[in-house]
Amino acid sequence: MTWEPVIGLEIHVQLKTRTKMFCRCAAGFGAGENTQTCPVCLGFPGALPVVNRRAVEWAVLLGLALGCEIPGQAVFSRKNYFYPDLPKGYQISQYDLPSCVNGNMILPTASGDRVIGIVRAHLEEDAAKTVHVGGRSGRIGGADVSLVDYNRGGTPLVEIVTAPDLRSADEAKRFLQLLRQTIVELGLSDAEMEKGTLRVDANVSVRPSGSDELRTRTEIKNMNSFNFIARGIEAEVERQVAVWEAGGEVRQETYDFDAASGTLTARRAKEAADDYRYFLPESPAARIRRIEPALDLERATVLVTGGLDRLWDETVAAGADGVAAANVIANALVGAGVEIDAVAPAELARLVEARDRIPRAALDEAIVKLAEPGFSADPYVAQEAVSDTSELEPIVDAILAANPGQVGAYRGGKEGLLGYFVGQVMKETQGRANARVVSELVRSKLEL
Repeated sequence: MTWEPVIGLEIHVQLKTRTKMFCRCAAGFGAGENTQTCPVCLGFPGALPVVNRRAVEWAVLLGLALGCEIPGQAVFSRKNYFYPDLPKGYQISQYDLPSCVNGNMILPTASGDRVIGIVRAHLEEDAAKTVHVGGRSGRIGGADVSLVDYNRGGTPLVEIVTAPDLRSADEAKRFLQLLRQTIVELGLSDAEMEKGTLRVDANVSVRPSGSDELRTRTEIKNMNSFNFIARGIEAEVERQVAVWEAGGEVRQETYDFDAASGTLTARRAKEAADDYRYFLPESPAARIRRIEPALDLERATVLVTGGLDRLWDETVAAGADGVAAANVIANALVGAGVEIDAVAPAELARLVEARDRIPRAALDEAIVKLAEPGFSADPYVAQEAVSDTSELEPIVDAILAANPGQVGAYRGGKEGLLGYFVGQVMKETQGRANARVVSELVRSKLEL
């Protein structure tokens, strides 16, 4: 029997409003513990909440971007539970009347567009942050003591709940990358998992392929990167398949995923259950499909989810080859830590066009300096690489003669050694040789 994963996500996005959801305390990451609190967010008797209008507007904006219906009425309720990070003993949240319902997001895949349903996106206040001290990896299991920082308590939060429409860990990862880029581009949140401004829980079940049943699901928490989310889902799918195939029953539980060991640990049984006009920009999914024909799906996805596609658009418009520009931007610029927003597309286009004619050292230096004020490609483009085979041939001959063992190994089938010979020539010419010409010349001599 083959099995099909059924995956739904619960995504919590911390809005970057200036103040909290129901009080005037500053909202933000990095302040000293328990320095951004007041009687309202600490739940003192008699303290009354007042809703943050900007948070409501931003929740509606996000709902529109996700194709949601915006009901004429939304209601806040008390979600009662008891935990140290919840001083009131309840969380103010939206339950039966949320701000946004019945949306969807397009997920471009190699086999076509997938429509991922958005069940709801609702507003609520965030809980405080519990810090587990001692034990292993700062987790609650085995911790010596737990401390609570109430700064985060009351911060505006949007929870986005997807339909169980995702069918693989990779789809879940790509969906989250696309959703994050949408949120960031709308200016609603930094959506950084390492800061906790984006948090994701995954609901996972499996079923026989071809079936439409929904079997018992489990929830995976405490995953702090897109890669770890994918790994956690894969581990849970594998675990559930093993349980069903052994004749057992999957129980509805909540799990922690430990990325270091790749293991899942059960924690507990899972519980059942305007004055502004907004002009929405082209969505990340639409941009992927727009630029995909000039590249391919993978390159287009990397550019869009990395926030690199605007620079790519402008660089290509300035005359650069699309694939070459994508490779330089996604690899060389990102690898060098260049500030993308400060790059002049016209100067980058000149470097992309000349990349095979100038020395590698010159190109690398130019890439690093691209974001400097007033950068010009002129001095780098002027450094033509040595492409004259009559000048390069003696150098190549000398290097091949000095390395008979490697020559024999190459001719014996180890074609990866071509890079070694090219590297030696580049070293001998202090990086001034045209690497493409050198590669062709070395290959021709080795194949004699």
